[in-house]
Amino acid sequence: MKRFVVNRHGRIVLPFNFFPERDFSVFATLEHFDAVIKRDFAEKARQDPEIVSRVDTGAYRSRYELLRDVATNLFWVNRYAITMYDKRPTRWRDVPRQRGDFFVPVGKPFDSGPAAAVIAAGFQALSPSWDADTEQTIFGLLLDIFRNRKGAELAGPIVPTVAEAMTDPDALVYEILGYDPDFPVYRYDDVVGYRHDVPELEALMRHAMVLHNEFPWNLEDTRLTAIGALRPDDVVLLLHPRSGEVSQFVRRVKAAPERPLPRPVPAAAYPPALPVPPVEVVRRFRVMPRLEALATCRGEHVFTNEDIVRNAAYCWSPMTAQEIKAKTGIDQRTYTDARLEDLALRAARAALVKSRRRPDEFGAVLFCSCTSTKQMPSVAAWLSGQLGMLQTHTSCDLVAACAGLLYAIADAVRLLDETERPVLVVAGEKFSDKIGTVRTSRMLFGDASAALVVGPAPAGAPPDVEVFQTYASGPMGEVDSIMWPNPAFDNDVTVYGPDVRALVKRYMDQMLAELRALRHPDGHGSMLDAIELVVPHQANKAMVTSIAEASGLDASRLYFDIERVGNTSSASIPLALQDAVRDGVLTSPTRVFAPGFGAGAVGGYLVARIAPSIVE
Repeated sequence: MKRFVVNRHGRIVLPFNFFPERDFSVFATLEHFDAVIKRDFAEKARQDPEIVSRVDTGAYRSRYELLRDVATNLFWVNRYAITMYDKRPTRWRDVPRQRGDFFVPVGKPFDSGPAAAVIAAGFQALSPSWDADTEQTIFGLLLDIFRNRKGAELAGPIVPTVAEAMTDPDALVYEILGYDPDFPVYRYDDVVGYRHDVPELEALMRHAMVLHNEFPWNLEDTRLTAIGALRPDDVVLLLHPRSGEVSQFVRRVKAAPERPLPRPVPAAAYPPALPVPPVEVVRRFRVMPRLEALATCRGEHVFTNEDIVRNAAYCWSPMTAQEIKAKTGIDQRTYTDARLEDLALRAARAALVKSRRRPDEFGAVLFCSCTSTKQMPSVAAWLSGQLGMLQTHTSCDLVAACAGLLYAIADAVRLLDETERPVLVVAGEKFSDKIGTVRTSRMLFGDASAALVVGPAPAGAPPDVEVFQTYASGPMGEVDSIMWPNPAFDNDVTVYGPDVRALVKRYMDQMLAELRALRHPDGHGSMLDAIELVVPHQANKAMVTSIAEASGLDASRLYFDIERVGNTSSASIPLALQDAVRDGVLTSPTRVFAPGFGAGAVGGYLVARIAPSIVE
């Protein structure tokens, strides 16, 4: 898990966006690691000649643009050391000669002085972007590293051991003259606690601090020295793996390569011979469902688009808060320090109070989530115990991602018919600690939970849940369109936008076709004509709106609250229903169409009568 912290200024900080760390247990081969390094460092960085050329041609419009390019370049130059190794200046007499876990970087002479001079002159010629003093400080930190590189960067992730380096007495190693072990560096709290009113400068200063800390010595007092010419008291740079996982990775790639495990080849995708029609509740069930209560619990911390910019990762290209809003429809999302199950319990307790039901009345508890890490006991069983339910007919967890609530309501209607007892449905997600440096996911997802009580309607009363439908599967690109954990992205939540869009389009067309084919409850027209409000899963406002319009659904019929809470997956529809009541959009019993779609190429929808009085 990659958890956020709240600094002394009350701002959320994502430390992993500034301190590059990798889960090396996921790298089976050197090729896999190199592909990740290329994606996150090489493809995002301008090389020295390109930066110099842009300075010479006047391509930089601001100091900030130049500073970002220099910082990204330095992260690329130091990509292997900063992700894999701790730097340990050591007297040559004290260097272990035979250990296999100490390495000596061997360099080639390189003069970055001419490029540094061009960049320095170019920086001074540009006008300050926001804050001249802060920009000058950042530039000073970056330029000190840039102009004193001297060819000591690692050419690859595998570095010779001391014994291996000593076989060539002419090999050039990095010597630190007049090494001071008390050389000033920034503390962790300095980096995390840094604050600036300009989000872009806050992020960039943190990057400059982290890069500075990679070289805790006077960079002017360094040189490349032949290993055979070192004297006992000379201080040289040694590297040591940052973790046991890095050590194991180095051993793996230096040993004989393992045969990769064969990956399954997906079969061709065939449509169902006979599609399963939507379920009309009044025709299929004996006990009609009544929605008795809806309660939610949102994250206690607000994380705005400006906060995303403040936390821009070393591997991100520039994006403004306004661009994030245009791309997603989101202004902010909420995060929580609480465990997911505790967040779910708060919503469940509120729903029980709202419904005025006792714990001993319930026949089942269903919990839906795609971000739960609690496997035994299931969260549903844990909730049952916490709520004082000595025994239920069923308490189990469902994993259906952003369609989780729809799957759970469908099962709740079935269980209600079976048990004739109320069913508690709880949806909860905690994305904040599972996103890491994946920017698309960071822009979208938030933390929240929701709970609904589905009870039996009085005899002869119509059902509140009138129609439900669920879907799953598709082409493998759509099935894997949202993944967690994803080893290709450090096991973070990953969204592949084009495939997500394809599955949403496929399901939206199918949903609307089914609603057009169903009769209006009053017998005139179609069920689609009877819909008074559309409350979709709050995935991405721009995407959902454009696909809905392309499928023939008027965008004015859609309700969104995503700008306030982000995408909370299985919890998003209940949150939106609650906000629709609070916003005065849903003021009387209303027939709502609630479609959802997401990871695993899952989908589904409800047509339900929602009364404002059930909302807590």
